[in-house]
Amino acid sequence: MTSSQANGVMRGAALGLVALLFLGNALNYVDRQVLALLKPTLEAEFGWTDGDYAHLGSSFQFAAAGVLLFVGWFVDRLGVRVAYAIAVTVWSMAGMGHALAQTVQQFVAARIVLAAGESVSTPAGLKAAALYLPAGERNLAIGLINTAPNIGAILTPLLIPPFALAFGWKAAFVVTGALGFLWLAGWLAVTRQLKVIGNVPERAPVAWGELLSDRRSWAVIGAKFCTDAVWWFVLFWMPDFFNRQFAMGQGRLGWPIAIIFTLAALGALTSGALFPLLRARGFSVNAARKSSMLFYALVVLAMPLALVTANPWLAAVLIGLGLFAHQGFSTNIFGMTADIVPGTRVATVIAMGALAGNLSGAGIIELAAWSLENAYGYVPMFAICGSAYLAALAVIHLLVPRLVPAVAD
Repeated sequence: MTSSQANGVMRGAALGLVALLFLGNALNYVDRQVLALLKPTLEAEFGWTDGDYAHLGSSFQFAAAGVLLFVGWFVDRLGVRVAYAIAVTVWSMAGMGHALAQTVQQFVAARIVLAAGESVSTPAGLKAAALYLPAGERNLAIGLINTAPNIGAILTPLLIPPFALAFGWKAAFVVTGALGFLWLAGWLAVTRQLKVIGNVPERAPVAWGELLSDRRSWAVIGAKFCTDAVWWFVLFWMPDFFNRQFAMGQGRLGWPIAIIFTLAALGALTSGALFPLLRARGFSVNAARKSSMLFYALVVLAMPLALVTANPWLAAVLIGLGLFAHQGFSTNIFGMTADIVPGTRVATVIAMGALAGNLSGAGIIELAAWSLENAYGYVPMFAICGSAYLAALAVIHLLVPRLVPAVAD
């Protein structure tokens, strides 16, 4: 094989990697969202309360947080190829296992196993991007990959409620779970052709002392704690919000949710382009990252206005602007991590950030149930959403006043 042919094969493998990371993230959120979309059906069949439903959500978040203590080590130690394959197998089987559940406790067990598998997705995806993609292409690829949850979240509410009405809620869990095994075949084929760019090893021990004493790690962890709560709140409670606020039944819930996540996808795409554009105009890495983050932090201030409109479609647009901002800000967090954190511990730092985000997500999910059951409505959660991103930017700036690319270990 000539050098040009070898380069062509590697280029094709890199494109295949981006496609697989995109699809893996999309499937991740398809499986997560099915439960929220089927809430009216499952609530009627099993007699769930808001508290029961919140416990299902928070059990997922706490389980994911517990697993994330080990996910970074798992990915960095086994290598992203093996770790991601194992994770998709586990979460696909757990997704299908929801069809066997008959009690809240059985649904909780299925959610815990699902959380264990799905918690690997983001750290593994960011690790793969850092290892196998050139630095100049990485941010745009991360932005594209970060649109995937939104694509999953757009298609799932449009397809799953009518599918469940036609074939039953059990079939919805079985079919969405089984999609992961199709992805797995592609992953095993493409990753055999990839080679690491630079001198960063695919597998390495985690230097916990260095990681925990590094202010860069805590900037990522703090930013994820502040912002991920918004994502989990929207993902878990928005179908109920539109059902409760605008009396929309299961057959109509899909459309406002699809609008929200379409805007979220646009946020990830614009973020993938905004940072390189600012860099091309002469901005430093520090100025480009923080200017991008400030833009998205200001956009999200529109989100709480959804509480004061009587029009569900306008509410969907306002909440969608919040997720547009979330995904733009989140893409910048991921890009910042890949830039400033040494490659040998990217997966671990991302996992610790995700752990923090799952804990704040569990908190806001339980807060929503308490607020609804005590007649406070959705006001406290929307107030948190509006302020979260300015708080996250403040955390980043205080901990790392000047962002600079990491020197490879």
